[in-house]
Amino acid sequence: MSATLTTVAGILKEVYEGNINNQLNEERITIKRIERTAEGVTEDAVGGKYVTFPVRISRNHGISYRAENTALAPAGRQGLKAATETLKYGYGRIRLTGQLIDLAETNKQAFTSGMDMEMDGIKEDLQKDENRIAYGHLDAAIASGIKAKVTANSAGTTLTVDSTDYLEEGMVIDVTAAGTPVSGGAQKTITAILTATTFTVDVAIAGAVIGNYVSRFGDYNQEPHGLNKIIDSTGVLHGLDPATTPKWVAYEDGSTTALTELVMVAAVDNIRKAGGGPNITAIFASLGVRRAYWNLLTGLRRFNEPKRFDGGLTGLSFMYGEGTDIPVVADPDTPAKHMFFINEKEIKIWRKKDWYWEDRDGSVLKWVVDYDAFEGLMKKYWQLGTHKRNAHGKLTNLTEA
Repeated sequence: MSATLTTVAGILKEVYEGNINNQLNEERITIKRIERTAEGVTEDAVGGKYVTFPVRISRNHGISYRAENTALAPAGRQGLKAATETLKYGYGRIRLTGQLIDLAETNKQAFTSGMDMEMDGIKEDLQKDENRIAYGHLDAAIASGIKAKVTANSAGTTLTVDSTDYLEEGMVIDVTAAGTPVSGGAQKTITAILTATTFTVDVAIAGAVIGNYVSRFGDYNQEPHGLNKIIDSTGVLHGLDPATTPKWVAYEDGSTTALTELVMVAAVDNIRKAGGGPNITAIFASLGVRRAYWNLLTGLRRFNEPKRFDGGLTGLSFMYGEGTDIPVVADPDTPAKHMFFINEKEIKIWRKKDWYWEDRDGSVLKWVVDYDAFEGLMKKYWQLGTHKRNAHGKLTNLTEA
C-alpha cells in the first residue's frame, strides 16, 4: 500500500508563509487628522477630572453716539461663561497563557511572537475604535457609546437596527433602554452580521423594542463625545446649553437631500455668519456622499482628481471662493448621508497622554493568580470637544450615490 499525504499527516510540519495578512479596515482618517493639527491635542491643561475653559458669548454693548452734552449709554461688559468637561476612561486588555508566550517565542514556524501580536494588535484596535468614537451615533445627544438603534421589535437572536456599520462578529454588546439592559439584553455576543441592518447574537434577547440602543458591553454613555454631538444645533455640550446660550450652536441642515455646490457654499456661509469665520479646513463625508460630490464635479466638467493639501491631507477640492480650496475627504467611519464642515483648529483632544501600558509596578504583564497566564492593561484618559461650537457645521440627510 502506498504512503500518502493523508497517512503521514501526523509527522508533517505546517510551514506558514510570512506574517499575518490583515483582513480588517484599519483606517483612522479623521482622528489622525485632528491629532496632527497644531492645536488639536492638549495635555498640559487637563486636571485630575475636569477640563475647564472660558467662552465669550456676547459683546460689550456700552457703545453709543450722542449729541453734544447728552448722557452716554451705560457701561457694558463682555459676556463670559465657563465650559466644563470630564475625561472619559478607555481601556484595552490582553491575556496570554504562559505556554503561548514560551512556544510562540521559540517556535520558528510560529506566525509571529504571540505576545507581540496581541500587544500590537490591541493598540491598533483601540486606535481604530477612536475613529469610530470621533463621529458617534446619530443620536449622540442622548448618550455616547451608541453603536446602533433598534428599528424593529424582537424576541429572538436576530436584531434589526438602523445600521450594522459599527458592529462586528465577536463583539460583546448590551441592548438597553436609557442605559438599562432590556430583558435578556446584557452581555450578548454577536455571532454574525447578516445584512447592513440585521445581526444575530448567541442567546435570544426577549425584550428588544424599537428605540432601544446597542452599545459595547458596559460602554453606554461612557465614551468620549463624537462630532455628531459636538457639531449640533441642540443639546448640552461642555455644560453649556444652546437654549440658554444661543451662540453655543453649530450649523445643522437635516432637510437638504440633493448635494450641490450651492448647498456647500451656503453651509460655509452660515458657519461664517454665526461666528466661525471662513476657516473651514476640512470637509469629511461618508463614502456615498463623496461619490455624490464626485459625480457633481463630473457633471459640471470640473477637475475631480484628488489633490494633496497642506498637512498631508488628500481629497477632492471644494472651492469656497476668495481663493480658498477646502479638501473633501471620505472616511469609512463617517455616518451615511453626512457631510461635516470642520475648523480643525477648534476641535480639541484633551488627554493626560496617549495610549500607554499600565506599568506602575515596573512590569507591563502581570501574573494572573492561580493560572499560568499573564494580563496587560492599556489605557487612555481623554475627551473630544471644541472651544467654539459655532465654528463647525454638518449636512445630515444627503442622497448618496
